[in-house]
Order: sequence, then C-alpha cells, then structure tokens
Amino acid sequence: MRTEYLVLEVLNLSEKPENLQQMVDLLKQGATLTELSCPACASPLFRFRNSELWCAKCEKRVIVVREEAEVEKAKSNANLMALENTLMTKIEKLKQKISDEENVDELQKLSAALASFLENLEKLKKMKVT
Repeated sequence: MRTEYLVLEVLNLSEKPENLQQMVDLLKQGATLTELSCPACASPLFRFRNSELWCAKCEKRVIVVREEAEVEKAKSNANLMALENTLMTKIEKLKQKISDEENVDELQKLSAALASFLENLEKLKKMKVT
C-alpha cells in the first residue's frame, strides 16, 4: 500500500487577493479544482496548467510525493526554488541600481555583486534534483 505525503512549499506568489476571490481568479485563469486538500489548512487545492498544485488559502504551492523517500527530494527542490527566486529578486534590484549609478567605483562594486549573484544562480540550477 502506497502512502501519499503532501509537502508545502515555501514559495509565495506575488498576488494576494482574499481567499474566495483568489479561488475565483484561479479558476478564471484556467486552474482546475482538485479532489485534494491542503495538508496545512484543509482548503481545496487547485491544479495549474503546468500541473503545479496550489493552496489559495495558504498561498503556497503544494507538492505531492508518492513515497517517503521522495519527501526530502521535494523539500530540497522547494528550498532551491525559494533561493533561486530570492537571487532573481536581488538581481533585479542590482540591475536597477546599476542603471541609475554614474560613479565608476560604485559601478564596479555593483558589477562584482551581480557577477556573484549570477554565479550562485547558475550553481543553484545545477543543484536542482530532477
């Protein structure tokens, strides 16, 4: 007999409308209501076209794993995705600072930071478990 484990992911979407309105919006966007419920709040889960499951109430992605051994792998991937999103946010902020900056010394510092972020982003992508 197989046991199903549900793992909440730490990523949040940028949109945060009220729960009911968000559920309506998800349906309008093409998400489908599933028979599954969130392990944290028991709210119904929605499936996006890319097969990702989402809890509108918790505003978190949910990952379904079929075997206990897959739980750590799913958690690891979720953490890597969260780090990747954080790096992308920092890269966007640096991009804006670089475009606004005129001081050459400051531009060199910002460029070094950008290079470091991009290097770390590439390492993260290589670490993702498939």
